[in-house]
Amino acid sequence: MEFPELATRTRRFTRGAPRRVTVAADGSRVLFLRSQGPEDPADSLWCYDVAGDTERLIADPAVLLGPHGDAAPPAAERKRRERQRLTAAGIADYVVDPPGRVAVFALGGRLFRADLVHGDVIEVPTVGPVIDPRPDPAGRRLAYVTVPAAAPEATGPAGTGPSRRGPFGAPARDEPTGGQLRVIDSDGTDSLLAGEDGGVSWGLAEFVAAEEFDRHRGYWWAPDGQSILATRVDESRLPRWYLHDPGDPARPPRAVAYPCAGGPNAEVSLHLLDLDDGWVDVHWDRETYPYLVSVHWSEGGPLITVLRRMQQHGLVLAIDPRTGETQVHAELADPRWVEPVAGTPGHLPDGRVLVGGELAHDGYDARCLFADGTLLTPPSLYVRRVVGQLAAGSGTAPDLLVEASEGEPSQQHLFRVRTSVGGGGIEARRITTDPGWHTAAVGGDVLVVGTSSLDHAGVRWTVWRGGSEVGSLRSMAAAPPYAPRPVLDRVTDRRLPAAVLYPRNHVDGRRLPVLLDVYGGPGHQEVLATRSAWLERQWWADAGFAVVTVDNRGTPGVAPSYEKVIHRRLADVILADQIDALTALAGKHPDLDLDRTAVRGWSFGGWLAALAVLRRPDRFRCAIAGAPVTDWALYDTAYVERYLGLPEDSADVYAHHSLIELADEPVGDPEQARPLLLVHGMADDNVVAAHTLRLSAALLRTARPHAVIPLTGTTHMAADGTAERLLAVELDFLRRHL
Repeated sequence: MEFPELATRTRRFTRGAPRRVTVAADGSRVLFLRSQGPEDPADSLWCYDVAGDTERLIADPAVLLGPHGDAAPPAAERKRRERQRLTAAGIADYVVDPPGRVAVFALGGRLFRADLVHGDVIEVPTVGPVIDPRPDPAGRRLAYVTVPAAAPEATGPAGTGPSRRGPFGAPARDEPTGGQLRVIDSDGTDSLLAGEDGGVSWGLAEFVAAEEFDRHRGYWWAPDGQSILATRVDESRLPRWYLHDPGDPARPPRAVAYPCAGGPNAEVSLHLLDLDDGWVDVHWDRETYPYLVSVHWSEGGPLITVLRRMQQHGLVLAIDPRTGETQVHAELADPRWVEPVAGTPGHLPDGRVLVGGELAHDGYDARCLFADGTLLTPPSLYVRRVVGQLAAGSGTAPDLLVEASEGEPSQQHLFRVRTSVGGGGIEARRITTDPGWHTAAVGGDVLVVGTSSLDHAGVRWTVWRGGSEVGSLRSMAAAPPYAPRPVLDRVTDRRLPAAVLYPRNHVDGRRLPVLLDVYGGPGHQEVLATRSAWLERQWWADAGFAVVTVDNRGTPGVAPSYEKVIHRRLADVILADQIDALTALAGKHPDLDLDRTAVRGWSFGGWLAALAVLRRPDRFRCAIAGAPVTDWALYDTAYVERYLGLPEDSADVYAHHSLIELADEPVGDPEQARPLLLVHGMADDNVVAAHTLRLSAALLRTARPHAVIPLTGTTHMAADGTAERLLAVELDFLRRHL
């Protein structure tokens, strides 16, 4: 079976593999999701009992819904999954109470509660489709969000006129709004805790929080289970964009509230909701600090991180749950932008506040952790995430479990970081030894480690207690048909992480066309010491290419200065790094024929691929651009303004980064007009299809050769085998033009 078909049937070899691993606070059990075979698309909930080294199935979607059950999630849940890039069917997510006795999850918009001790699973009646259900810390009450169906005709924000009509007089469909936060008591009483009409949602994350700040939640239980901290999101002032799939002309367009660069954001506020109907507003300067980036509520009290719109300054605030007043615990500042560390802020057991930030003075260039301003991690570490606290002996402060890189950005390891105050200085001890990418979950004295590597397929999950391995989580995933062996390197004086992948039957001395497979954008790496990162690229190599991948400046894992040098000059820095890396690699790999170089990418990588052939046709012969951002003024506020500033203040910067402006320039030499294949999903609500359509129009105006593939019904993820089915079309394009 060919790779594209096998990858489609196995969801890129992840079906049957454990994911979403959590550990009970006492370390007694490990929860995870896994489908029941390499081609089973529906994930079930499983429990691994640590003491007995045994697994048991907790919840099977086929049993709970029946053979004819409808597992389609409600529209608001589909949007939430799109923001999380989550393609799994069945049980997509779950939440467990801290003791690990109760788990709750939504399935087809219905609410289920699992007793993890006895194994019973019951459906809990609700008043509407369920989104993001969560038990209280004691496991007695359940909270969830539900979104009433949108009215068939809806008026726009003030001043936009009467109800909107779709094609042929059909009403435009508004995206569901007005999320209600509800609580189900132990006796089954389902009560409205907060909700209102008029485009206002309670308990849901707004678009930019989920898409750009990785905050996918909108409410948090108090540790005593007596109150909830919840967001109120008012999107009434946002412009409405209309997404229509031409493949279904009878279906009216849907209206979405989109916060485009330079325009208004949703108004986000935070409120303490007592279950006895008390209400306290959380006070901070929301005009100055509009972005609510993170929320954490433990025994030490609620902590939040807020940022200015330009994201060059932020505050870590402690909230008084009685009054809603806030107190500044830490300031975050950077002349380019602030990049908070995942898993922070939080309280240490001794009351100190843990904050992640950057150390950029006295010769340091590091991403570190601080406790009340005291440095906890050595500058040699690039801290990526705080996993949790590791159990310690009697009278000893617990250590932190941290995911970080040290010297080699293609690898991530686990470190034990000391938090105790006293002599001995900073101590961060690495606890993973094998090369690769390590992630973890922790609870009590149990540590579960997920390891990806170039030496084996998939993620291997091992369970550790007290420093000894006690078991593992079984994988039922299919084995990939081959084992890629990329050559990883650091090139140029900037030590850019790069990799070259040859055909498996390559013979030295045989010159190969080069395929530069790119992403290149902030917040994401491609050059990883994991086999999964290279499976599709090996297919491209076996088709006759030398595949090259480069993590230019602007990508994470090296140092803050490496990431932030792109501020307001993404195009120049990133494209120069890619070209310089190609030249350096060709010096080390003489079989790379740079006179036959193509480039392909998706999303930010699609923008970069199109930029490459438009700006440097002397170096690139053709390009494939999937879902590219062609005009940055058409993308969202939080992302674009972070890197390019406000459009009204930086018109020249936006123009310099616009593919449409570039495509509108006259072609000097017709021989330098390079072919471009554009691909875009018509249902994309992140990078809307207008990006590609406008670029196509500009290319047509200047007679530049290009083709467009519209993907009907496809979102930004290009899931359900769409990306795999495109491979043959892309390969044909490259072969024709190289």
